[in-house]
Amino acid sequence: MAQHEVTPEQIATLEEYFTRARAAEKVIENYTQERVDRMCRCVAWAAGNPKTFQEVCHMGVDEAGAGDREGRFGKRHKILGVLRDALREKSVGPILVDPEKGITKYGKPAGLIVSLIPMTNPELTPIVTAIYALKARDVVIFSPHPRTVKTTHKVVEIMREALKSIGENSDFLQCVEEVNMDLVAETMKRADLIMATGGHAMCVAAHSSGKPAYCSGGGNATMIYDDTCDPELAARNTRISKTSDYGSGCSADGNIIIYAPLYDQVVAALKKEGGYLVTDPKQRDAIKAAMWDPQTGKRNVATVAVAPQVLAKAAGFEIPADRKFIMVESEGIGKQFKFSGEKLTTLLTLYKYEGEFENALKMMDEVYKVAGRGHSCGIYSWNDDHINRLAMRAPVTRVMVRQPQSKANAGSAENGMAMTSSMGCGTWGGNQVSENIALKHYMNYTWVAKPILKDQPAEETLFGEFYDPKVTKEQATC
Repeated sequence: MAQHEVTPEQIATLEEYFTRARAAEKVIENYTQERVDRMCRCVAWAAGNPKTFQEVCHMGVDEAGAGDREGRFGKRHKILGVLRDALREKSVGPILVDPEKGITKYGKPAGLIVSLIPMTNPELTPIVTAIYALKARDVVIFSPHPRTVKTTHKVVEIMREALKSIGENSDFLQCVEEVNMDLVAETMKRADLIMATGGHAMCVAAHSSGKPAYCSGGGNATMIYDDTCDPELAARNTRISKTSDYGSGCSADGNIIIYAPLYDQVVAALKKEGGYLVTDPKQRDAIKAAMWDPQTGKRNVATVAVAPQVLAKAAGFEIPADRKFIMVESEGIGKQFKFSGEKLTTLLTLYKYEGEFENALKMMDEVYKVAGRGHSCGIYSWNDDHINRLAMRAPVTRVMVRQPQSKANAGSAENGMAMTSSMGCGTWGGNQVSENIALKHYMNYTWVAKPILKDQPAEETLFGEFYDPKVTKEQATC
């Protein structure tokens, strides 16, 4: 994002947004649970009904020049899941009562949220954010990605019109129309809370604003296929994860660590699912050059989230029209081996481990030293010991078991993860939280504590073997 000096006119326009938002905040903060739930349903349907969501998905892909125009609609399940989770929780008044501890927890709004929207989800993330924010009685000012301003603005306008249609204040949700780095910084300074869904640079900017911020981290999803895996199931789920929106998401499978005796069977299964294995070293090098600038090492935006045929063409060769993703075999793991890092497109790196499961874990360790710490990994296994050892070892927030990573780690109707489009990656990824960012992160809380029977174990119980009753305060020498 280019830097530009912020003009007095731009500051004045920004202040108008915040003046309206602060006025709207005074209105929504006193709403009942029933009223905010109705608003959540209203905006979710207005922007997320099948017809409208398909239209804004097409708009987002066309505007960004990245992503799968027909496949992006598949992300709609997240709207359904977020709405499900939001409606099942209370956010007004007492939301938790614990008689044993004498604690009552009250839900309160976080206030005015500035939401930074990624290029890869310009239509989905505003809807998800709006549902959770309205549920929490917050107001939001959305700041689009420079490459997808029109799409995000369109989605927010749809939701604003929906609020008007039921007699609500449309200024609960607003979207800035002009975006540059310095203007975004000025916007964040005026927030109560920042929701930053995007890469490392966005996260750093949000945390540098001086305001509380929930951010996401970079991905590099790595899957282990152990000796108990079902190659056909694993290959099918990897294809689903890898090809979703042409691999635009940070959750898409990027690296597969395969048990050596199953390697050929797995590769065959991946080919059956639409994989194209590059065996020519020159073609592999050409793909690398098409993905990463040979001089700077930076990711080439032109090959982010593109069809495998487009990626191959950028590398100077062609692949059949029916191929859905490209596979390359490992040339090593480390910063110098680009294919062991995050891809953000329809390319998959294959690794082979021999012998004990520990060897797969060692390879996983090395992959996450390259990129993706804090985000996600997965395993295709029926061995609970292997699953447990991976969970104990992996420096990630999410471990998906026998599931398509990019359809599961942000929540699914078939697992218990909180639904979201923003995934905290803990201190591993430079984030505050290591969990999916959901309703509870959009709220403040008031804790009311009433007296209870004394709960204070004896000192000999607390200190155990280290307790010495002969040590007293009278023995102090100063």
